[in-house]
Amino acid sequence: MASENISDFYAAVCEEHQITINPHVLQVLQKTTITGNVTLKLSGNDRLRHVQRLDDEDVFALSKCLRYNKCVTGLDFRYNNITDEGVRHLADLLLEDSSSLKSLDLMFNDIQTDGAEVLTKSLQCNSTLLSLGLSGNKIGNRGAMHLASMLQMNNSLKKLELADCDLATQSVIAFAIVLKSNRTLISLDITRPLLFSHQEEWAVHFSEMLAVNSSLVELHLGKMGITDTGMERLTEGLRLNHSLRYLDLRCNRVTSDGVRHLAKVMKLNPTLEIIDLSSNRIEDEGASYLSEAIAHRGCVLRELSVTSNNIRTEGLLSLAQAMMVNTTLNHIYIWGNHLDEPVCQAFIELISTGRLPPDQTDVSAYEVDSRVFLAEVCNTLRRTYETETSLTSNTELDLSTENAISPDSTLTLPIEAQHLVPLQH
Repeated sequence: MASENISDFYAAVCEEHQITINPHVLQVLQKTTITGNVTLKLSGNDRLRHVQRLDDEDVFALSKCLRYNKCVTGLDFRYNNITDEGVRHLADLLLEDSSSLKSLDLMFNDIQTDGAEVLTKSLQCNSTLLSLGLSGNKIGNRGAMHLASMLQMNNSLKKLELADCDLATQSVIAFAIVLKSNRTLISLDITRPLLFSHQEEWAVHFSEMLAVNSSLVELHLGKMGITDTGMERLTEGLRLNHSLRYLDLRCNRVTSDGVRHLAKVMKLNPTLEIIDLSSNRIEDEGASYLSEAIAHRGCVLRELSVTSNNIRTEGLLSLAQAMMVNTTLNHIYIWGNHLDEPVCQAFIELISTGRLPPDQTDVSAYEVDSRVFLAEVCNTLRRTYETETSLTSNTELDLSTENAISPDSTLTLPIEAQHLVPLQH
């Protein structure tokens, strides 16, 4: 269906059902050139101009249009006002025998438990959807339980994002149990569940899952309240796992003892390529454990974030020295620690010699009165792991803005926009 036809069809559907035309939707449809598989980007958080966010009626009209258009294989509906009613329209689209949707991103809408249940029922029969994003929707424990049960029957979904969805211990454990047998899912994000128990029962179940799962490549466990005891349990399973490449442990309560267990895994079973330990409390001792593992022969770690970990000179220098030994690690993020002058000198040397590319770290050097300092640069660890088996082969067209910046892209600010930090004594 040509772009003028799909926009005309949308207008006709709105007229037939007495729905007010959303100018944002109409503009994007008019600009869309359907020449192959495309992702229709209608996110409601445009940074450059005000847009009218999608509601349930807009979703209804779009679902009618897309039912006859097989070239649109991705929908980016993030940051809109879609509720459970709108999800029902999307579920009907997924239930179509000829459904072509491969990715559906509904991050930060108003979807709750009933909407999650409706999606679950549609995905039990769907075999085309590869990626589902529900982060920021308060589906709760019951909604997450429905999605976990869906993974027992669905053999196509590869990526599931459930961050900030108010999961509870029961549903977190349910995902661990299901993933013992599911061989399709390669990426799971359950960041920031609501866990009130301090016993970390879920960590035992995830450890058992990791010991037998052979498909999971990316696991996000940020803001889980993980302690050193939880880390010890997790690493018991990681020792036997050979598929996981990206481990996200940011914003937890891990100290040097927890990192010691992780470092042992990095030596005995070197499969992890990206580790995010930002906003923990590993300090110098934990950084030293990491440095030993990085310098160990066979380490395949490529990217590491230890921002905001109260690491001082000794720990940061050990990481810099480990990078001189290990040539695989080429992304490291250290901002938020104690960047004293020896640390500044060490990282300036890494950057100036080309060992650490400037766009693969979050610090940049400057000099004042013959003294060197480090400034913050807005480069961050990437949030997803790009596997060899791509989730989709879609060509994404962002038509909502011109020259928009992707939230996952790496951006380097000029020196005037950087946060300059004096030496800390």
